Amino acid sequence: MDFDPVRSSDPEVADALEGETTRQQETLAMIASENHASEAVLAAQGSALTNKYAEGYPNNRYYGGCENADTVEELARERAKELWGADHANVQPHAGTQANMAVYFSVLEPGDKILSLDLEHGGHLSHGHPVNFSGSLYEVEQYEMDPETGRIDYEGLDEHAREFEPDIIVSGYSAYPRVVDWERVQETADAVDAYHLADMAHITGLVAAGVHDNPVGIADFVTGSTHKTIRAGRGGMILTDEEYADVIDRTVFPGIQGGPLMHNIAGKAVGFGEALEPEFDEHIEQVVANARALGESMQEQGFSLVSGGTDTHLILVDLRESHPEVTGNDAAEALEEAGIVLNANTVPGETRSAKEPSGIRIGSPALTTRGFEEAEMREVGQLIGRVIDNIDDASVIEEVAAEVDRLTDDHPLYE
Repeated sequence: MDFDPVRSSDPEVADALEGETTRQQETLAMIASENHASEAVLAAQGSALTNKYAEGYPNNRYYGGCENADTVEELARERAKELWGADHANVQPHAGTQANMAVYFSVLEPGDKILSLDLEHGGHLSHGHPVNFSGSLYEVEQYEMDPETGRIDYEGLDEHAREFEPDIIVSGYSAYPRVVDWERVQETADAVDAYHLADMAHITGLVAAGVHDNPVGIADFVTGSTHKTIRAGRGGMILTDEEYADVIDRTVFPGIQGGPLMHNIAGKAVGFGEALEPEFDEHIEQVVANARALGESMQEQGFSLVSGGTDTHLILVDLRESHPEVTGNDAAEALEEAGIVLNANTVPGETRSAKEPSGIRIGSPALTTRGFEEAEMREVGQLIGRVIDNIDDASVIEEVAAEVDRLTDDHPLYE
């Protein structure tokens, strides 16, 4: 990648950019929320649209000179509607959290009630955690996964909702490896006269490709990230029907955001266009197949997977049974030394803490983008197991690092 213009102006930043490109090339990105955008998406995000203010919406801006911005945003909106079958799409949210904020601000008042999945069970900060705005402005109670099965306890969710009487129920999760029953959650929302927000941040690509059930047309609001499994420009989006289109648009702008990041919206448009190609469905099928192969490899080595496996792009490994002395942080740090980058994660029935949890979350999207298939994912699983089995053995970590070098050389990034 060409950073010469940056280098001529700011060598220190150029060094960091080149270093990051090298780091991504030479390591295995297995954080489940990360992926590698195409060079076309990167180019769109680095375009002259960075310079353009375009407050408002296509054909209704507060500034002149927006004809190209209008074209780009309209393409992003129309492609989003086609990908997910939505009546209305707002592609201006700067991130998934801002998308969730816009939904809350559209239909809730401060002090209203949110029912959502607990963060330690796979939920998200923006679903009502006390350190987040959502936990500060609203009354929040949270449901949990069944610690025995590692799956959403829908009956428990329903009972909790009937007792709590929330104004909105949030479904969709950050560390849940199974298909979500959106209709089951909607039945509960209907029973207690609550709105239903389905946050599909992690699985936008899986839903677009039809390998995961689609919440659009079931939930009142669907939010998502646009840079994870969908591989478009970094940011968020909101999908809904025409009933809520105007209030959502007003809440996003001027309610909670000013000028949209038009360069990011250009990246969204390009990535959504790529996702409409038939090859994308094949790619996502491989993402899921790779996650399953990785999980099977870990299980063959004696590791315990939350819920016993995966239907999605990620697996959640509970280390307490196989390696009770190893925390998720221990594992993540040792693996990063070997060139495998993932994150520590809480698990259902967590006996430690969110800062020092008992599990690790591992995703397949970025490696699939690089061309990895099942056999290589099984090999990666073996490498992960070797490091955790020999977590204090520097020689083993060095050997695994050499294998990582071979794998990354075989699958170059941004050639």
